[in-house]
Amino acid sequence: LSATFSTPVPVPKPPLPSPPPTEATRQLDELLADLGHMQSKLAAAGQGAGVPTESLLDDMLGSLTRDLQELGITAAPAGVCAACRKPIAGKVLTALGKIWHPEHFTCARCGRELDKGPFFEQGGRAFCEEDYHQAFSPRCAYCAGPIREKVLTALEQTWHPEHFFCAHCGKVFGDEGFLERNGKPYCHQDFLALFAPKCQGCERPVIDNYLSALQGVWHTECFVCTECLTGFTGGSFFELEGRPYCELHFHQRQGTICHGCGRPVTGRCITAAGRRYHPEHFVCTYCLCRLHKGTFRERGDKMYCQPCHDKLFV
Repeated sequence: LSATFSTPVPVPKPPLPSPPPTEATRQLDELLADLGHMQSKLAAAGQGAGVPTESLLDDMLGSLTRDLQELGITAAPAGVCAACRKPIAGKVLTALGKIWHPEHFTCARCGRELDKGPFFEQGGRAFCEEDYHQAFSPRCAYCAGPIREKVLTALEQTWHPEHFFCAHCGKVFGDEGFLERNGKPYCHQDFLALFAPKCQGCERPVIDNYLSALQGVWHTECFVCTECLTGFTGGSFFELEGRPYCELHFHQRQGTICHGCGRPVTGRCITAAGRRYHPEHFVCTYCLCRLHKGTFRERGDKMYCQPCHDKLFV
């Protein structure tokens, strides 16, 4: 009898089945998320023990990676965080053309995390809404606060629309617009009341047609005789105490009206009994002969020659 013996060949033990990739990825994400939540606790513990927080996190991440590798899970990093420059193995936030740990994507001014809310970009940096407006929004020329929405530009400045109003009465400008004086806006009514020249006759603002006279301006319809309100058709007027008068009322105010004819005395004049006369009108009331000073008699407010006076009254 013969027998054939063969050396037994060891059969390799089949490898343990690895968890499905989807389940492994889910576990990894959950573990790394928990790691992020523990960051504040580790920071307090690290400070109390004199160990830097960053070192504790790195040790924990390394230990976690080794444990996952022993389970057959390869934790390939998604990239490098733009803030801390370390690999990202868990949740990834993509913004500004870069990737970040969610907790490292923060406002460049106040440091608040931006992963759960809106943010604004300026110069390649991210800002929360409040800090962005404080740092970069145009300022209102009235309140100096940042303009967050609609901007009104006027007088080479920017304004909140509700803060661009008349500097005198405070009313917001309507369709008529505004007028400017010394860098301030005014409604038409207040601008004219405050800055337009005033008519010397009615003291209302002079806007368009006007006349310059007596060191002031006048509406053409207001430049009339102060006494009779008649216009100066001949283009000439008389001035008394800064006011215009026609010839008759000027002489009347001056007391230079002829007592005989009631017209102004502009040339030669005879004064008698406190009254003025044209020479040709200084006559006897009865015979109408011209009188001469010293040869007349007064009766009431009338003048008589000596013969007529004696005839009538003696």
